Amino acid sequence: MVITNVFFFSSVMPITAHPAFHKASAYFKMRIKRIPVDPKTLEIDVKNMRRAITKNTCMLVASAPNFPHGTIDPIEDISNLALEYGIPLHVDGCLGGFLIAFMGQAGFPLKPFDFRVPGVMSISCDTHKYGYTPKGASVILYRTPEIRSHQFYALADWPGGIYASPSIAGSRSGYIIACCWATLMYYGLEGYVEETRKIIQATRDIADGWSKIDGLYLLHNPDVSVVSVGSEKFNIYYVLDGLRAKGWHLNGLQNPPGLHIAVTQLHTQPGVVEKLLKDTRQSVAEILKTKNMSDTPTAVIYGTNQKVPDKSLVCDIAKLYIGACYDTNIPATTTEIK
Repeated sequence: MVITNVFFFSSVMPITAHPAFHKASAYFKMRIKRIPVDPKTLEIDVKNMRRAITKNTCMLVASAPNFPHGTIDPIEDISNLALEYGIPLHVDGCLGGFLIAFMGQAGFPLKPFDFRVPGVMSISCDTHKYGYTPKGASVILYRTPEIRSHQFYALADWPGGIYASPSIAGSRSGYIIACCWATLMYYGLEGYVEETRKIIQATRDIADGWSKIDGLYLLHNPDVSVVSVGSEKFNIYYVLDGLRAKGWHLNGLQNPPGLHIAVTQLHTQPGVVEKLLKDTRQSVAEILKTKNMSDTPTAVIYGTNQKVPDKSLVCDIAKLYIGACYDTNIPATTTEIK
């Protein structure tokens, strides 16, 4: 008999933590306890995290920052919980790791978020985001070599020889790792500090501009490079589709409804921030002038999702879409070589 629905361990994290934690927990049959954030500040209540901890809790998670709203969780407060209960704290710095590490030197100081905080046992950081390296390489840091050793696997009696692997991925491309290293060396400390300074300044300029547009409000003052807005006057997804029609590629948010932009090097180029603010003002003005706004594609999708009581149906549809991408038979084409 195969037991498939037994959960031996659990992790506690804000509801804004990345879905990758859910994916890993599903693979390893771990239970996730998702802690809601304050509906106004969108910040986690550490007291609620404390109440969710049990004898089976094996990990606490904090984001620096999270993807939806760009909020850095109160890492020092969560660290105190981790130390009190003897539970490791993982900091997800995948999005902002190559910004938050340099923000102090760029003139934008932050509260401690790394191994200076005693409860932090591991930190993840994607080099392919603000490290500007090709996708395929990433970084995970551990407080001690002993913790790191649990990531490794070795088998001594395989007929093919001694087998050892440092990660789940097994064989990896040396090309990607070499490109990653070359990019890091190209930018260097001074280069990353300068790019961080420009990106954080652009982020704050966008936040300031959006906050002054009638009908929009900031969901959260940006801690790093993500600016998120909502509206109490109209369906915010109208703005999202309006900006997409003007060539901007932003992300839709839900619970609460909103949109956000993750500021990159592109947005630090001359005139880009001004163009975004101008296009946003135009889109909002058009919405405010229209009394009977027809639902846009994004508004329909998110509206339907929010009306479906059983979210597993939405997940099933999403999986069917992925399956269709694999199952699609693309007609083979041949090219005559002369």
